[in-house]
Order: sequence, then structure tokens, then C-alpha cells
Amino acid sequence: MTNFSRTITTALVPITLLAGTSACAQTQTLPAPVPDTKAQASEMEIAESASSGPALWSVSDEDTTIYMFGTVHALPDDVDWYKGEIKTALDESSVLVTEINMTDDAMVQMQQLVGQIALLPQGTTLRSLLTEEQTAVYEAAMSKLGTPAAALDPLEPWFASIAMSQIAFSSAGIKAETGTEVVLEAIVGETKEREALETVEFQLGIFDSLPQDAQIKYLMDAAEQIDNIAPELQKIIDNWAVGDVEAVAAILNEAFQEDPALAEALLYDRNSNWAEWIEARMAEPGTVFMAVGAGHLVGEKSVQDYLEARGIVSARIQ
Repeated sequence: MTNFSRTITTALVPITLLAGTSACAQTQTLPAPVPDTKAQASEMEIAESASSGPALWSVSDEDTTIYMFGTVHALPDDVDWYKGEIKTALDESSVLVTEINMTDDAMVQMQQLVGQIALLPQGTTLRSLLTEEQTAVYEAAMSKLGTPAAALDPLEPWFASIAMSQIAFSSAGIKAETGTEVVLEAIVGETKEREALETVEFQLGIFDSLPQDAQIKYLMDAAEQIDNIAPELQKIIDNWAVGDVEAVAAILNEAFQEDPALAEALLYDRNSNWAEWIEARMAEPGTVFMAVGAGHLVGEKSVQDYLEARGIVSARIQ
């Protein structure tokens, strides 16, 4: 699978899948999710029986603890992850920190922003930007998804690729609304303070600032690999659910090999920024639960690596 398709499946940026869901609502012609493809039973049994579960780290000093939980932003309904040390850590924390503000009000504002940023100018359609050959590939992929080719015509190519991936995920029963951050938000409700590491504008801007030819390339990547997008994410979910961070890191490394610039923008620069945030937050007493995409906490140049460079040692506790 090409680098961008795997990048999307890892759901490094939570706004991508939530925005894809928004696209479905905006077009009003996309099909409802059809959960007809689940993980193999043996894989799910492994996930449910694992004593470790998804990985969790912490950094602490005499009066501050910050838990770092690696999340997956879209999941099937039957992945049992909220238990053990994860539940204990959240219970102990007074603040929930996510990549972006995930409250209901913030999600409404996000949908409004998507309408401003992700739509093509009046009179321009997605397919009008494609060659005849590219159009044929795109339309074939949309047909496989059971979705009219015109459904994504109003969208810029980068956002259309996200929406296409989201439809594939939903059709396989992997949904943003059951992703870890959404579940955490529902669990916490109004019982804890909230902080966000980034803004919706920043996350959307990572993709919106890409040159149009790069956006089209990523759209074609998704279209050409439409049959593999959901199975690839399921592989990540299976490894994530049993805490196999090396396997998740290996998938990410392969995904980014061909596009180091995108790796810097999506992963490494942000990891460095978050390590700086953690260092500053350690000066304030309290217990914090930080939930960010699992890809940020595995492999080289992870958040932990940047923390170590600052003299801050993290410990894996699950």
C-alpha cells in the first residue's frame, strides 16, 4: 500500500476521520455504514485475553504525573480496550488532553470549518481536476464502495481521499464514532478539565496546504488501494489492541519511507512540539491523561524520544 493510504489508516490526525464523517453528512448521498467485515475471531480473542492491552506510558516527578495513551481514532464496536491501567490512569487524572478539542461544541465548529476549507470553488468539481485515466480509477473505487461518483465532487482532492477512506472504514465496521477519543470524551463528560495540543485549523491546514498535484496523487493512492484500506487499518488495530508497539512502528516506518516531508509535518514536528508541552506541563502539579494517536508514541522520533532529549524519562506501564 502506498504511503498516504497507510498514513490515513493509522489515523495520525483525529480530525481526518471526524472530518470524513462530516463529509458524509454534507454530501447526503453517501451510504450508511454497513458493518459487514469484522476482525477474525481469533484476532479478537487475542486482543480480549491480553493482559497488557493497548500501550500506556507515564512521565512523573514529585508532584506531577502525565499519562500518555496511544489511541486509534477509528475502531470496530467490539474492541475491549477501556480497562486495566488505562481506566485506572483516567480515573486518577483531573485533566484529559487530546490532540484537538473533542467536545460537542468544538465538533460543530469543526464541521463549519470543513465547509470553508475543504470545498472546491463554485463551478469546479473534483473530477474536473483529474485526467481521463484518473477519473476511471476514481469512479471504479467509488463504485466498489457503493457510492455515486458525484458524491465527492464538491471536495478538494485531499479531503476527498479522507472521505473515501472513511467510507471504506465504515463499510468494514470501523467507525470514527467508536474511536478512542470519542469514547474517552463520552466517559469523561463534564467530570474533568480539558486541554488540546492543537487546533482544528492547524490539523486541516497540514493537508490543505499540500500542492494540488500531491493531493491528487494521494487521492489516486486511496482509489487504487481501496480494497486494502480497511484490512490495513485492521492490522494496526489488532497490533495496537495487544500492545505490540514494534509492529505498529514497522507499519508506520514503511508508510513514511517514500515521503519524509510528510513524515516531518504529520509526525516528527508535532512529536517535538508535544514533548515541549509535556516538559512545560511538568512544572504544574497534578495528574493528566494525554491521549494522542498511537503512531506518535512508537518508533524513532517518538514523543518519548524527544522527551529523552530533554532529560525526561518515560516509563511504559501497560
